[in-house]
Amino acid sequence: MSDYTEGKPEEQPVEGEADEQEQPQEEVQGTPEEPAADEKAAEEPVGPEPTLEPEPIEAAVSEEPVPEQEPEQEAIVAEPEPEPEPEAPKPPPTPKPAPAPKPEPEPAEGSVGTVELIGNAIIAQSGGPTNVINQSLVGAIKEMARSREIKGIYGALHGLKGMLAEDFVDLRAENPRSLDKLAKTPSAALGSVRMKPTREDCHKLFDICKKRDVRYFFYIGGNDSAETAHIIATEAADANYDMRVYHIPKTIDNDLRETDHCPGYGSAARFVALALMGDQLDNRSIPGVKIDVVMGRHAGFLTAASALGQQRSDDGPHLVYLPERTFYLARFAEDVKRVHDELGRCVVAVSEGIQDDQGDPIYKSGETDSHGNVQLSGTGALGDYLARYIKEELGPKLRVRADTFGYLQRCFPEVVSKVDAEEAALVGRKAVQCAVMDEHPSGSIVIKRTGTTKTYAASYEWTALENVARDTRSMPDDFINAESNGVTEAFREYALPLVGKLPRYGWLKGKKV
Repeated sequence: MSDYTEGKPEEQPVEGEADEQEQPQEEVQGTPEEPAADEKAAEEPVGPEPTLEPEPIEAAVSEEPVPEQEPEQEAIVAEPEPEPEPEAPKPPPTPKPAPAPKPEPEPAEGSVGTVELIGNAIIAQSGGPTNVINQSLVGAIKEMARSREIKGIYGALHGLKGMLAEDFVDLRAENPRSLDKLAKTPSAALGSVRMKPTREDCHKLFDICKKRDVRYFFYIGGNDSAETAHIIATEAADANYDMRVYHIPKTIDNDLRETDHCPGYGSAARFVALALMGDQLDNRSIPGVKIDVVMGRHAGFLTAASALGQQRSDDGPHLVYLPERTFYLARFAEDVKRVHDELGRCVVAVSEGIQDDQGDPIYKSGETDSHGNVQLSGTGALGDYLARYIKEELGPKLRVRADTFGYLQRCFPEVVSKVDAEEAALVGRKAVQCAVMDEHPSGSIVIKRTGTTKTYAASYEWTALENVARDTRSMPDDFINAESNGVTEAFREYALPLVGKLPRYGWLKGKKV
């Protein structure tokens, strides 16, 4: 849980060490976390590394302590007794009835499966990597290892592309201690891809799955990955191929529908908040206009996080522009001039997806991916364009600089949110739990907030693939201020528990002499 007071974080070091995080208890069909590996054991020579096999299915056996033997006493010599008379021969014993068959063993701890579909599983990653996407991967692997329905666990390299090329790795061959370390490592361990399947791709995939007896498929990604999973699930049903298809959510944009928030967002938002804390301090030292371009195509959640680290009334960012509101260049210049005239400086956070009154991005390249997404600010062109415009409007002598955060936001080490890491692992586990139940042959997992602002808690629920596929959501209106150039206290209360406590900094009293 993450505590904070009225949007003002308590003083403590930057939280980035996710190594000693404890997994919270899941509220919906949760499973207990496995104990962490003994750090000392890793240093001792223990022979070959263990592989990830299903946990033993054995009843617990209590071992009674062996009683101490009494000391031997000195032998007593007795007079020999007369030999007994021989006994009459006994009749042969009556044969005992055959023992009753042993009951079926209980599933390994954590297995909640009731479906009769037994086979192998494929898991893959898709879309942009994040700081916690490997938490979801490892969480799903561990849950599959506990399941009696899932036998082999195959990792597809580079998503759908690797599946069609049969480029698989055996994830049961990985040792648990390496997986625990991998879970805390940013980026997509299996490699990623942006690829939308055709009908021909799906039927080729089903041929591969039949050959390898694959009956479970898990795809970790955002809304485009959910669309891919939905296409595969629909085509599998049309082809009468019995396969369970589940999407495991992740996206730093935080724009999936149905869910309160998405795994990956909390850590990326933490990076943005910390970056703007540092940038506005830099701007205090050498005043001027600073423009920071943050990711966010249609949703401004990540850019809005730039304001979470504000501690003084004149802290930046002083202006925040989101794609949910029309961006007018003339009004932008007026806002910057007003702030600069008042403070002698101005820090601006702007989403890469800001749009004009026609709904067109202020800047876009000509490149698109297979899902039709247009590349936006990866080159830094939007920041340069806005900086040049401010200089032209407010005067060439004004100091104006721009930075584009780009991919730095996704996998920057040591800025992982504790809540984000825990929830990413739990949605991976939950997807496997749902897949081995009879109720839903396909679906995705959503996070529902159940606690209060100060006592954060969440539960994990099933939703249909069509609810999260393709289309996205935007920032609620009550998260954006009336002037369309900042965020509200409602957003701070929403986002701070996901980001975690931010550092407090000091300043001089500044008493003049």
